Amino acid sequence: MAGMLFQEEYVAGVDVGSTQAKAVILNEAGEITGRGLGDVKGNVSQAAREVFDMALINASLREDDIAYVIGTGYGRFRIAFGDAQITEISCHTRGARHLFPNTRTVIDIGGQDTKAIRTGRDGNVLDFTMNDKCSAGTGRFLGAAAMVLEIPLPELGPLALASQNPVKITTTCTVFAESEIISYVAKGKKTEDILMGMHESIAQRTISLAQRVGIEDELTFTGGVSRNPCMVKLLEQFLGMKLNVSSESQYIGAIGAALFALERIGGHVSEKGMNA
Repeated sequence: MAGMLFQEEYVAGVDVGSTQAKAVILNEAGEITGRGLGDVKGNVSQAAREVFDMALINASLREDDIAYVIGTGYGRFRIAFGDAQITEISCHTRGARHLFPNTRTVIDIGGQDTKAIRTGRDGNVLDFTMNDKCSAGTGRFLGAAAMVLEIPLPELGPLALASQNPVKITTTCTVFAESEIISYVAKGKKTEDILMGMHESIAQRTISLAQRVGIEDELTFTGGVSRNPCMVKLLEQFLGMKLNVSSESQYIGAIGAALFALERIGGHVSEKGMNA
């Protein structure tokens, strides 16, 4: 109709994991216009609402502006304002391929689980696996080290990179890992060597997990632990290959969910490699 302004539609993806919740708002072109990130703190529904509201403020939008919301992650069924739910396996794969179109393997290290996904050239999930031994090889493993050593989580990776003589962490249990760390501290081992031992243990277990589905280049690293420079370096070193890591890697599950939401309202965004 003449004189009528076109109003752009927006969609959202909300990824509620075991320790953190993430929200992303996309416009019709598949561009990120808002983000939200926060700790779950035991209340899944509240965490989902908080990060969604955060993303709305970040995008200068109102909830009424959002045409469709898809939830993902272990808490996806507790997102009261969501229109639909899709598994994190599908969402991480979709998000990873949106950022890096040639992705064939996805490794996601989250707070309490680690996932390895193999995808075909058409983007379909061919196989996936998750860790099956409590929290070994996950972000919680690093969280235990941070608590025992009284070091902020973001500082663990940079400090570990200073190690010259890493210790050997043998346990697969987070609780016993805390005891092992305390034991090494009592023996006078350097903090950076203890941390490198923790990082090496996680990296080796992650690679072992990924080998079950088959590791193909390109490999995209997602989840909060992808922001840890030591973990990125070790995985690349042990695998002998470069990893795709984006500044958006922590949000990839939410990005994938939002892309599915965009499809639900009739939009389509090609895998264009917006590796910001």
